[in-house]
Amino acid sequence: MTFSVSTLCFASGAPLLFRIDSHLLRGLGAALFTVGFVMAATPAFADENILAVDNGEVRCRASKADLTRISLKDDRFVSVSRVQTGVEGQDFSIVHEPTRGDIYISVPEAYSKPNISFFGTTQKGLVYKFDCQIGGDSAVQVFVGNADIENPSAKPEVLTASGSLQDRAVGLVRAMFEQRPVTGFEIRDAARAPVNVGDMKVQLITEYRSPTMTGKVLRIENASSSPIALREELIAGDGAIAVTISNPNLASGQATAAYVVVPAGR
Repeated sequence: MTFSVSTLCFASGAPLLFRIDSHLLRGLGAALFTVGFVMAATPAFADENILAVDNGEVRCRASKADLTRISLKDDRFVSVSRVQTGVEGQDFSIVHEPTRGDIYISVPEAYSKPNISFFGTTQKGLVYKFDCQIGGDSAVQVFVGNADIENPSAKPEVLTASGSLQDRAVGLVRAMFEQRPVTGFEIRDAARAPVNVGDMKVQLITEYRSPTMTGKVLRIENASSSPIALREELIAGDGAIAVTISNPNLASGQATAAYVVVPAGR
């Protein structure tokens, strides 16, 4: 193959290329890139485990004929706010259990709406809006954790200005692999459409941009019916500062991640 993946991402320049060895990077293999939290679907018959953010909405289920318990992970309800109309068929009841700080909801048989909604304030000062669809005859349990507490934001990587070009590139590749911010870099997560390059399907996933250096996260898939070996010079081309390929040997249909660092503007 005589083409270069670099033509998708940056122009040519004087070659300055080294490989960053890391078993962690190689272990990424055919990982798929995801932005934000990915929540697994919960079967209708199971307890619900939900991650929520402060001032965010919690969509859940509530039992039509039995109790619904809502419990906060490592927190407790201190107050619940809702509208009470005094009209039969439009109000539901909430009981605050003081020992654990849980709440228990019951819906009267005459309740006419398809859902219940209310606001809950927690001991840690968090506020959640609950919107629960009503259905089923069995008791329901909903466990709510705070996303920012469960998955705190990663500390940004700091690239020392006095460090060598190689050290700064290594730090940038490490941050891209760990999906962490980097001080002085703007992160662009808008993935471009995949492009066919010979036997490969290449997609630019993320860019880290600064006035001096740009990092690119690529997803590369073997679109052929035969195995292929990815060469660093094929991925990086001329002008790259650094390149690391998670898995250079791809079977048919297999994908991998590549991390490329180039001078700014390329």
